[in-house]
Amino acid sequence: MPSYKAPLRDLDFVLHDVLHADAEPAAEAAGIDRETAQAVMEAAGKLCEEVLAPLNRAGDTEGCRLEDGQVRTPAGFRAAFETVREGGWTALDCDPEWGGQGMPYALFSAVGEMLVSSNMAFNMYQGLTHGAYSAIAAHGTPEQKALYLPRLTSCEWTGTMNLTEPHCGTDLGMMRTRAEPQDDGSYRITGQKIFISAGDHDLAENIIHLVLARAPGGGAGTRGVSLFIVPKFLPDADGNPGARNAVSVGKLEHKMGIHGSATCVMDYDGATGFLLGDLHKGMRAMFTMMNDARLGVGLQGYAVAEVAAQNAVLYAHERLQGRAVGTPANPDGPADPLIVHPDIRRTLMDLRAFTEGARALTLWGATMIDRARSGEETAADEMIGLLTPVIKGFLTDRGFDAAVAAQQVWGGHGYIEENGMSQFVRDARIAMIYEGANGVQALDLVGRKLGAGSGRAIMAFFEEIKTFLKENADNADLADVLGALKAGSKDLQTAAMAFLEGAQKDPEGVLSGATDFLHLFGHVCLGYMWARMALVAQAQLAAGTGDAAFLNAKIVTARHWATRHMPMTAVHLARIRTAGQTVMALPPEAF
Repeated sequence: MPSYKAPLRDLDFVLHDVLHADAEPAAEAAGIDRETAQAVMEAAGKLCEEVLAPLNRAGDTEGCRLEDGQVRTPAGFRAAFETVREGGWTALDCDPEWGGQGMPYALFSAVGEMLVSSNMAFNMYQGLTHGAYSAIAAHGTPEQKALYLPRLTSCEWTGTMNLTEPHCGTDLGMMRTRAEPQDDGSYRITGQKIFISAGDHDLAENIIHLVLARAPGGGAGTRGVSLFIVPKFLPDADGNPGARNAVSVGKLEHKMGIHGSATCVMDYDGATGFLLGDLHKGMRAMFTMMNDARLGVGLQGYAVAEVAAQNAVLYAHERLQGRAVGTPANPDGPADPLIVHPDIRRTLMDLRAFTEGARALTLWGATMIDRARSGEETAADEMIGLLTPVIKGFLTDRGFDAAVAAQQVWGGHGYIEENGMSQFVRDARIAMIYEGANGVQALDLVGRKLGAGSGRAIMAFFEEIKTFLKENADNADLADVLGALKAGSKDLQTAAMAFLEGAQKDPEGVLSGATDFLHLFGHVCLGYMWARMALVAQAQLAAGTGDAAFLNAKIVTARHWATRHMPMTAVHLARIRTAGQTVMALPPEAF
């Protein structure tokens, strides 16, 4: 059975040595110094290693089941969920006013990585709840906040988001679910929603569904859509679960992966709902939840790759196959371990370069969210808005590739279900699809985010890298890493200008290169993270502080990303320049 070891040293290095998260206003306001953050992460790592990881395989093989209209989660999930609740792990970054601990989002994200790596399916239940909390906190009335937020904070009640219908996913303007106003100010919600994660389960006493529906007078398209709070059990006068609402599970989906997460078809048969936010402005309120979810899904992409990579490394050390080129590493044994072979080492270096770079990017984004939440840093809000589709799209595309590569290290044994590597591949696949398929993320990036505010955020990104490169121009020892970042940034600028200038002239050609632009951007982001990590490692080695082996590995891995992955920016730029010539050249009937 696969194992998991929390990467505490690397999380601490990135958060504090590279990002200086303990000096951020959010950390200072919460009283979170480095030692406190380390203690939190150590406790979370222990929980993940000892409680959640052992349930991951069982959750996959047993899955959820629907019995008499009630979803039952896999054995052990209820006890584990209670352990997570009692430990306060669901409330880390929630507002203390509602029972939260008020910790920085960056620390919450570091803990979130460990939760996902150890058991992605299990984490779906509190992950969706956090999104519902965010939406109600941002758009709810004082009464709604007082009723729902304390219970969502503690996960006494959990949350979901209901967007997709059988005939519409990305195009929510086609939505048919109706909301009819009632005399008491509530609404009757009628319709069907599909692919609802954590739609029903036995882990909490109530489930709060956030449902998009069409209310009268709103017009066509998404302009007519509103967002509603639809509890599974209607709260009584004391705020306790009361009468059962007219919402039920029509079907439990049988999926490729995350079997321990209940993905439901939800039927609303005149269910009582309560307007959240402004009437006919439901997409605005829902996007609060979706942006929260998209960042979380990006984290899922590399978190699953992390645990898959760990098990690939273990197998490469243990599995004896063939002899090393040159001196045998295990002369007294029948063969040498896989790890001596160059192609295996290439795979393991690729895995390391991606997962550690992705971790740094995600936590960098999390520090921006902390700044944006203060309401005082518009630039941070704009930057994370720009980077959200990159984090979601690039990290999940590459995260799936990484899970497959880790499985490949196991050879034929990786294809056998009992060995567990195939679960990582199956679980990682969904992250490319839900919360906005990655092709849609690319369209959002080039169609909306790139030109937002007259391109202010992308220009700020370029300026940050330009300043960074200028400040370190004399660093000859890292010239290869910095040079690769400079070349990649130039490719990204060229592509961005082409998109901004060509949007009106050739929109189909521009959109044909959207996915390549997202991946080009992602490579540069990780190139920037690796350059920053290499500089910190170099400085600590010079000062004689830190673990020399760990720091040397950082520099070597930075060079690996720079020399073997950053050249892809030129490839993506070439594809962008020629995409319009072939992508749309054939008529639909030719397919």
